[in-house]
Amino acid sequence: MKTVRDLLKAKGRDIWSVTPETTVYDTLRLMADKNIGAVLILDGGQTVGIFTERDYARQVILKGKASKDTPVHEVMTTRVVFVRPEQTIEDCMALMTDRHIRHLPVLEKEKLIGVISIGDA
Repeated sequence: MKTVRDLLKAKGRDIWSVTPETTVYDTLRLMADKNIGAVLILDGGQTVGIFTERDYARQVILKGKASKDTPVHEVMTTRVVFVRPEQTIEDCMALMTDRHIRHLPVLEKEKLIGVISIGDA
């Protein structure tokens, strides 16, 4: 069975992130520039959240917040679901379906080594 490690070898291990104080606007600019649907929020090298297109729609637009004035920590998802490189793609797909999420950061020995998304499988 294909594993997360196999997938990362094929797609690469790019990790795009911002700090909690980065504005939503600048976070969205990064997402647009990199053509990605989610960004990890890192504070001192530790993952403290994830910001997705869904977060933008539900936590910024629908709540009338201003993207240029709102720090991403106010609207990010703080319950980040991680996977390990040895997990199978099938397990990850089931996890994404069950949790209604599209992006999974990958940890190896407590170190962030990549991110996979539902479109990668």
